[in-house]
Amino acid sequence: MADFGAKDVQALRQAMGVGMMDAKRALTENGGDIEASKRWLFEHGLAKMGERADRASSHGAVSVVREGQTAAVVAIRCETDFVAKSPEFTSLLDDLAHLVAAKGTEAAAERTDAIDSLRISLKENIQVGEVHRFEAAADSVLDAYVHLQNGRGVNGILVELTGGDQSKAHEVALHIAFARPEWLSRDDVPAERVADERELLANLTRNEGKPEAAIPKIVDGRLGRFFKEHCLLEQGYIRDPKQSISQFLGDSTVTRFVQVVVG
Repeated sequence: MADFGAKDVQALRQAMGVGMMDAKRALTENGGDIEASKRWLFEHGLAKMGERADRASSHGAVSVVREGQTAAVVAIRCETDFVAKSPEFTSLLDDLAHLVAAKGTEAAAERTDAIDSLRISLKENIQVGEVHRFEAAADSVLDAYVHLQNGRGVNGILVELTGGDQSKAHEVALHIAFARPEWLSRDDVPAERVADERELLANLTRNEGKPEAAIPKIVDGRLGRFFKEHCLLEQGYIRDPKQSISQFLGDSTVTRFVQVVVG
């Protein structure tokens, strides 16, 4: 085991402007020798990585994989659209999605070295973003959809449905891609979020000059519109807005869904 401590890691970080994990890795590779670790960081193109770590990784791409009753959606984030469309980037992303589908979300850590190499070769802050995996029950229907833009995935969705078929599950996935719900139902909205929204709407209604006695009822109506905008089951179906997703589903049930969006 390399002979170094937290103070050595901190000193190397400050001297070279790198992150904690890069500093620890350099010290490990060089037996705790500070000067050798500095050289190692330079040689591996990591000495300036700390400067890139603060730059926004607002671009990226999403990959979706479905294999039978198992599906995964994975995002890798970067700084520019140019890098997000590069063959090296998209190849690693697809590899990561297949790995997660086969082995689980923890398997994403197996590609840490590949991500580090990509940072060096493409000279951007590149990070693994959201990673999700569904393993559906035998009697459930699983759909995985990715919306493409400029040759790369930007919006990935997984949906698990019970009591329905593949066509209906896919329709729900398409709806989610367009409507971007945050929660399945109003029961899933955190209580603190509902309380904050209720307070905001009450203040808005009060500032509009509405009678104090009428405010609770008005707020309830406006809160209902909030749920309709943000909860999947209450949203108007994209192909027929007069029909809610709950009505479209009929006897089917959405067990769970996840959506990952980049850019």
